Amino acid sequence: MGEGTGKELPGSVLFCCDHNAVRSPMAEGIMKQLYGTKSYIQSVGVKNDLEVDGFAVAVCLEIGVELERHRSRSFDEMEQWGDDLSSFDLVLALSPASQRRALDLTRFYHLDVEYWPILDPTGLGEGRDDRLASYRQTRDQIRERLIDRFGPPRAA
Repeated sequence: MGEGTGKELPGSVLFCCDHNAVRSPMAEGIMKQLYGTKSYIQSVGVKNDLEVDGFAVAVCLEIGVELERHRSRSFDEMEQWGDDLSSFDLVLALSPASQRRALDLTRFYHLDVEYWPILDPTGLGEGRDDRLASYRQTRDQIRERLIDRFGPPRAA
């Protein structure tokens, strides 16, 4: 399940990470900004024990991506709400635990799961400025990976 060679957008993409509070909501918001609504884009966590992270909200707002209304949800809730994992064309796992969970859930389906080792900025840095710098690094890493994978930004 290597990197796709084409730059075409899949019909639907699911981002996942540990808590659906930092990396996967950032990725969901940035992808929607870069590529509009041509693809169905969602995000989940292995757990949803945290609300969307305030630092993630702040650094995404700097580039015009609004995350404040994001509601964290888990894989289990996603299925309860009627989003079946098998309906996604591509799952992008941003943490090892979410990759394991996605692979476990997808062993019954033919589904591409890619792992992107994205920095977890939580707990990094002393003080607000250092912490914001870590979150910006994560945000920029996600944005670069998206453009590498799907090509230059295009309007909806």
